[in-house]
Amino acid sequence: MKEAPIFIKIDQYKDVLDILHLAKSKIRDARVLIEKINELKNAEDTEIKTWQNSLDEVEKRVMFIDKSLFEPESL
Repeated sequence: MKEAPIFIKIDQYKDVLDILHLAKSKIRDARVLIEKINELKNAEDTEIKTWQNSLDEVEKRVMFIDKSLFEPESL
């Protein structure tokens, strides 16, 4: 199959270039947003882990108090 040249009007060519430039710009913007979302997610995950650790510590203390009150001989 022989390829033939494609002819388009200059103004259409410029429109295509503008559209491609806009698409590239939007892709860059989307990548920046995804990176920001990822940073926020990581910060959120860290905060949740801190809350879990705090809750675990509170639970341990409550269990110790409970055991001290109701099973003092086991200490």
